[in-house]
Amino acid sequence: MLRPAMETLANLFSSRPVWSVGDLTRYIRQVLESDYRLQDMWVTGEVSNVSRPSSGHLYFTLRDDNASLRCVMWRPRVAHQTHLPQDGEMLDVLGHISVYEAGGQYQLYAENLRPAGEGARFAEFLELKARLEAEGLFDPERKQPLPEWPKTIGVVTSPTGAALRDVVNVLRRRFPLVTLLLSPSKVQGDDAPAGIVNALETLNQDGRSDVLLLIRGGGSMEDLWTFNHEDVVRAIAHSIVPVVTGIGHETDVILADFAADVRAPTPSTAAEVATPDRVLLREDLAFQRSDLNQLFREHLYQLRQSLKMWSTRLKLASPLAHVANKQQRLDEFTSRARTAILHRMALSQAAITSLEKTLRAVGPNAVLARGYAVVTLAENGQLVRSITQVSSGDPLQIQVQDGTFNAETRDQLNE
Repeated sequence: MLRPAMETLANLFSSRPVWSVGDLTRYIRQVLESDYRLQDMWVTGEVSNVSRPSSGHLYFTLRDDNASLRCVMWRPRVAHQTHLPQDGEMLDVLGHISVYEAGGQYQLYAENLRPAGEGARFAEFLELKARLEAEGLFDPERKQPLPEWPKTIGVVTSPTGAALRDVVNVLRRRFPLVTLLLSPSKVQGDDAPAGIVNALETLNQDGRSDVLLLIRGGGSMEDLWTFNHEDVVRAIAHSIVPVVTGIGHETDVILADFAADVRAPTPSTAAEVATPDRVLLREDLAFQRSDLNQLFREHLYQLRQSLKMWSTRLKLASPLAHVANKQQRLDEFTSRARTAILHRMALSQAAITSLEKTLRAVGPNAVLARGYAVVTLAENGQLVRSITQVSSGDPLQIQVQDGTFNAETRDQLNE
């Protein structure tokens, strides 16, 4: 009774497949990657163990009170990030879940990063941007050109901020002939959007400004959110006077920049964009003649190069070149034929020499030299090959190596 039961149990266990570690890990990866919910997801948590080796890839861990998740971002995606994670900060990470087979560990392959909590505000930002863009407020066709020689520049900013001082310093250095007209406003806080709108409208109604600068120094996204306000964006887009924005830093993305006629990365750059540089103007005047001469020399050089090119093409297309090519081919064939003939003659000469040696070895002179003689009948010169051809008294002619002499038969010999 015990043996059949054990055999049945053994058969049952033997029918189950045995997985290798690699096959099992690969199967788990395929299961995770087949779940669409895990292939495009945001995960939030505290960043730790940030590492960026020489390969340029980014490795870090997201954790909360209950678990931790390893994350990796490949170098091409890292290059597109405006902010890289730091240990201890809260972060939202967009990516997909898969398995690192060599380590047997699932991890998040990150595609994008953002500070935690900005998702809703960023969604609001995108919704407003899409709506205003659909209205045509950001169309390039609406952009106004800046005046080349402005006489008066209107500035909208805080009168106590560093941005205004930067603009004043730049204008004094670059173009001191311009007049600066300040329309003060708050640039941060709940009252800032209304103040900016009122300042822009005031400068437009004044009519003296040739260009307007809307500027503010750097800050956090929260500090710069005033310039994403719909009223501010519309006021910029509807300004009769061209508007140059210089808000925050170069990496900051502000809706006011989309509506402006020209976007500058900083307040100082905004002042530079709006005015010509007197130093550059002087240098430009000084170099005009040099530039003209250089252009003339370059044009003359290009004409010479073109002439050389066409001359080369003409030579290549000339029948003389074709004839010269054929002549060279004829010389090659003549040389080959001469070489072949000489080789053939050498082979023939060697064959003739060999035949001569053979003939000398087997010829009659060689036989005569060994003591043999050629006997012929004197009457008719017939070669005597048998004693039956001669009779007693027949005249004979005998040839030996060094000459011929006559003889006569005496007795006929028998065999």
